[in-house]
Amino acid sequence: MRAVIVGLGYVGLPLANAASRSGVDVVGLDLNLGTVDGLNAGRSHIDDLADTDIAALLATGFRATSDSTVIAKADIVVICVPTPLDDDGRPNLAAVIGATKTIAANLTKGTTVVLESTTYPGTTEEILKPLLEEGGLVCGTDFHLAFSPERIDPGNRVYDITNTPKVVGGVTQECSTKAAGFYSQFVAEVVTANGPREAETAKLLENTYRHVNIALVNEMAQFCFAMGIDIWDVIRLAKTKPFGFQSFSPSAGVGGHCIPIDPNYLAYKVRAELDRPFRFVELAEEINQGMPPYVSRRLQDLLNNHSKPVRGSTVLILGVTYKANISDRRESPSVPLAKKLLDLGCRLQYHDPYVEEWSVNGVRIDKVHELSAGLKNSDAAIVVQAHQEYIAQSDQFSATSTPVLDTTGKFSGPNVERL
Repeated sequence: MRAVIVGLGYVGLPLANAASRSGVDVVGLDLNLGTVDGLNAGRSHIDDLADTDIAALLATGFRATSDSTVIAKADIVVICVPTPLDDDGRPNLAAVIGATKTIAANLTKGTTVVLESTTYPGTTEEILKPLLEEGGLVCGTDFHLAFSPERIDPGNRVYDITNTPKVVGGVTQECSTKAAGFYSQFVAEVVTANGPREAETAKLLENTYRHVNIALVNEMAQFCFAMGIDIWDVIRLAKTKPFGFQSFSPSAGVGGHCIPIDPNYLAYKVRAELDRPFRFVELAEEINQGMPPYVSRRLQDLLNNHSKPVRGSTVLILGVTYKANISDRRESPSVPLAKKLLDLGCRLQYHDPYVEEWSVNGVRIDKVHELSAGLKNSDAAIVVQAHQEYIAQSDQFSATSTPVLDTTGKFSGPNVERL
């Protein structure tokens, strides 16, 4: 089987790696020449694959290219391009549409096309299918089309593509069979949906579930603090129940490529098609977006309790990625938090073993290279992500005289205040 993976980022590259190692002849297609050249030279640009993994991938025969004519020789083409929101918070499918038009220009009979990029229900049939049929080929007869939501969790050392069940929803039954046949070569379990709309919506439900529950615990954290209740102990107690409860933790805000974005795709479709709001999603969005301002107010109060003004104080941000132990900064809550602190007149610096340079609103934030020195030379610190390096040096937090606001609940000490 010959496969072309369109988009070699956090989703496409692990997919290419798993497929290629299973014996599929894989070519990676990407418009970014830096990405293409780097991969062909054996360099990885994502957390989940090291340079040694790329070297092993290249040894299987994999190659990266920006030449779209490779699509004409493919048995299957998988689209793994970004689906962000635009400036108005609406779905931006420009990359998906661009990739689909490129595939359509090179599409041949017998090819199966699969969309993995997260999107709103109906995209596969309402946007991809007409574009792919413009050249005269008929979906379900001349080519096959399906949606299969990506389930990549960067930094997860337990679940990867091979042991995470793969959902597949084809436009026809034969489309589902063709797509499932590809994934079953390297995924332990493939689950077939009734159709692409069900598969598209399943992905949105997964992340909307997390979005809503994170918002619930974020709002509870605010109430508990105001009432003198330890939210972290509340969570510890609640999760001892062996049924009917799943633990979520409060934080400085949601980040990454899924939680802050995907539920908005579903809310957009509900408003566009049903002319009504998806109230749970919109309320969760309001609460989660309010966490960075809330954390900045808590820091302001913390400084005040130590007789320090917020304006002019040096504040150290610890962990500027969107989750612990990775370098991915997409939609990181540290950015809106830093913006609020800059507006308040703080002098910012940061420490993060995974990030060499960091800028906010065009302002370059100075990096501190030693945790102990950073804590000592700051008026206050905020732990946004509990990287393993911080946990290994937890004695630094219990020993410091600098006030620390811990949004992760991982640290303790006489000068540590948890969210």
